[in-house]
Amino acid sequence: MKSPHSQLMELILRLQQTLEDYIMQLETRHLHQELELEKQRHSQDTREQEVKLIQLMCHVVNTFQSGAANSLELQLDSRGDVGCGQQAQTSRQPCHQSSDLKASCISNDLSNSGTDICVLYQSIFQDITAYHGDKYDEEKNPSGVINLAISENKLCIDLMTERLSQSDMTSTDDALLQYSDWRGHAFLREEVAQFLTYYCKAPAQLDPENVVVLSGCCVVFFSLTMVLCDPGDAFLLPTPFYAGFTYASRLYSKVELIDVHLDSEITEANTRPFQLTVGRLEKALLEARLKGKKVKGLVLINPHNPLGDIYSWDSLKEYLEFAKRYKLHVIIDEIYMGTVFDESIPFHSVLSMESLPDPNRTHVIWGTSKQFGISGFRFGALYTRNKGVASAVSAFGFLHSISGITQHKLCQLLRDREWIDNVYLPTNRSRLQAAHRYITNKLKALKIPFLRGGSGLFVWINLKEYLDPCTFEEELLLYRRFLENKLLLSPGKSYMCKEPGWFRLTFSDKPLHLKVAMLRLAQALSEQKQYLAEKQTKDALRK
Repeated sequence: MKSPHSQLMELILRLQQTLEDYIMQLETRHLHQELELEKQRHSQDTREQEVKLIQLMCHVVNTFQSGAANSLELQLDSRGDVGCGQQAQTSRQPCHQSSDLKASCISNDLSNSGTDICVLYQSIFQDITAYHGDKYDEEKNPSGVINLAISENKLCIDLMTERLSQSDMTSTDDALLQYSDWRGHAFLREEVAQFLTYYCKAPAQLDPENVVVLSGCCVVFFSLTMVLCDPGDAFLLPTPFYAGFTYASRLYSKVELIDVHLDSEITEANTRPFQLTVGRLEKALLEARLKGKKVKGLVLINPHNPLGDIYSWDSLKEYLEFAKRYKLHVIIDEIYMGTVFDESIPFHSVLSMESLPDPNRTHVIWGTSKQFGISGFRFGALYTRNKGVASAVSAFGFLHSISGITQHKLCQLLRDREWIDNVYLPTNRSRLQAAHRYITNKLKALKIPFLRGGSGLFVWINLKEYLDPCTFEEELLLYRRFLENKLLLSPGKSYMCKEPGWFRLTFSDKPLHLKVAMLRLAQALSEQKQYLAEKQTKDALRK
């Protein structure tokens, strides 16, 4: 006979699942309600009932947790959308964050869209938020979380700190303390044009009037999608792809991103894993149009995030010719161009082409976050020859411009070619190579397959062996096991990868952090392997 404690645990878990199903049904219903007065009143009544139910559930959970069940951790399994996440996993404390999340996001004070935004933000960033409160530090917090999920370059902070502390970086000129041109200060746009002309090997000097500067590459991306599309229009995007594009499109532009799924398996048609071909693009475009979708463009990432691949010259030209053939805009993100550490693999910017297939529909995004490791500067630049697009995107500078002081520092940094060429770039490349070599050697020792890219700050690793069955639900459980071991990685599902089991692991961190992180990775996988063995034994005994 089950103990009262066990019965109460089961009751709470059943209540939790019932609540989750109920909330999901209500949220779906809210999305499809029309703006008729009667249905508005119905929605308001339903929301009030919903809040009362959530508050009651929270009360039951909190009462239960304050008693004999302090070891219980309640989680909502929403394929990574909602869960206790980092806080529950790392602190080993009772979790009522999921209930609190729903209670805080679904209220009479928020509109339907406000609720959607609140849940979206919390579901994506709660583990990162918890990490910021429990960061690993070898002296102050050795049991803290090591974050190998976020792609940040921390290898040359010493060089960058020294350079940014020099006297030419300091200025309090009146113009820097006032509103600037919404496109960005002219001096910065001129320097960006000079920089890209030089490092992208453009055949002619790039025009500063084609440059727009905003507070980050994601801002440039959603601004482009908003001026090129109407709500409901679509862009093709090969998967896996940078998760921030999904977040930006859902939060702002309401543009649909149509996945062009790529496979890891090598075949006669695919000579390397996750190979993008024009055939796949045409197939995705045809299927979308048959469904009545209005496809306005194609998004490319080169060098690629999360794969670390670099498109060949011929492939890049084929993709641009495809877009021209179907009159599609191309947004190409080249933020990782300065992270190529394998010098045997050449990087070709679209800005280096003598003649673009469709220059009026080709738009380049670039920033300093990855190459220079200054993501906190919040800088992104657009280069487009389309004057109308540049003008429309400039309007977003009203809300998303960069401070004048930051623009001055960026200008001074970008114009210091001697320091960049002779100090920063060689050191950064050398340290990227060393970090990549260390991580890949550890992965080989653990017999973990990975994609062999030549750029980026990360490795795309294959952990399918540790999933049984190989599903996204199991991928999420493995992600949570890493969290239990104070290690944060990025699961493939967040990059819209169609195959469960892939993770992105960032290696551009301090050597000591990488060493501790790989020990934790090995420990987590050892636990997972033991769990799978026990599970298989139990399954065999049941037969």
